[in-house]
Amino acid sequence: MAGSFAANAAGRSAGEAQAGVGGVNSMGQPATVGGGGGVSALGEAGNQSLGGAGGGGGTALTAGAGPNAGGAPAGGSGQGGASGQAGGAPASCGPANGNTRVIAFGTTLDPQAQVCESRALAQSLANPSASTWRAKGDQKRTYHFKAAAADVAYRVVVPMSWDGKAKLPLVMFLHGAGNDESSYLDQNNKQMVSLAQQHGYVLVSPLGYQGAYGTFLRLPAVFGQPAEAAKKIAAITPDTEATNELSEKDVINVLELVLNEYPIDRTAMFLTGHSMGSAGTWYIAAKYSEYWAALAPMSGPFVQETGYLWDNIRKMPNFVTEGTQAESLAGSRVLKDWMTTNGFELQYKEVNADHPGMVPLVLPDVFTFFDGVRAP
Repeated sequence: MAGSFAANAAGRSAGEAQAGVGGVNSMGQPATVGGGGGVSALGEAGNQSLGGAGGGGGTALTAGAGPNAGGAPAGGSGQGGASGQAGGAPASCGPANGNTRVIAFGTTLDPQAQVCESRALAQSLANPSASTWRAKGDQKRTYHFKAAAADVAYRVVVPMSWDGKAKLPLVMFLHGAGNDESSYLDQNNKQMVSLAQQHGYVLVSPLGYQGAYGTFLRLPAVFGQPAEAAKKIAAITPDTEATNELSEKDVINVLELVLNEYPIDRTAMFLTGHSMGSAGTWYIAAKYSEYWAALAPMSGPFVQETGYLWDNIRKMPNFVTEGTQAESLAGSRVLKDWMTTNGFELQYKEVNADHPGMVPLVLPDVFTFFDGVRAP
């Protein structure tokens, strides 16, 4: 959870303006767009049953349905519980674009419908006869993102030690501003790639097409600064809304592409990111909480006390890291105290480094933390 959007490793400014979304009322509820009903900050809208026929029993993700239990997303058909398969006919999904902000500082995309849409896309693109299908090692891939009318890159690293059959744990990493899906993976002699191989994780790094993964919070809107967050929220435009929707869609698309191809252990899926990617980690973790077993935001306390789905991550282990020379240090410390007081499962670590310099120092701890969550 730490961090800021100060200059990243590439020397770019982390403070580029990001538009915000509809406001938050006095009860901490996200505002609506187009007259849609309110959603409470405790996440009632995100915890509804998805309806439709279940995919073979179990919770939604183990059953191949969307996030949340209750069957296939948006009334679509489930995938029968099997992961890493080409799947059957794509489900019929409702529109992902909604009129309510499930998280006050995020897009209006409906999470259940978006998962259904992304899963259908993954099924339609699946090609088990391709030479790359279930390949091992460090892979630079692309897929056709119809909504963006573009071929979009992503990176996936699969352990070379994998036997081709066993279920694999997964780590998704979200990069910081001014970077792409490969920037962090290639830094420090491919430290992150090596760690994923050593610890036996599938590592997935999406581009987050042209946006910030769906969230509109940036410096100085760190935790404990609601007035600054309100300014970001008020600055939304139709263009930035559309861009951030595509970015959020890209993250879920890429995740579902990997889940459809590889036999992923659905109880061992983890989310991490740095700076803008830390903001995305907070946002994606809560909005699509049924995917994740734990989260590890690095140097980016871009989340607010109100208008956020705190209950969706309340029982989820959190590992928050920050650099003592980072601009967001104060926000991370306030966030640490608030989460501790409110009973969240939290580990917190500071390292003596600036915003970009803290990443190589904490990455080994991030993978060790995820290992600890997996341990019985």
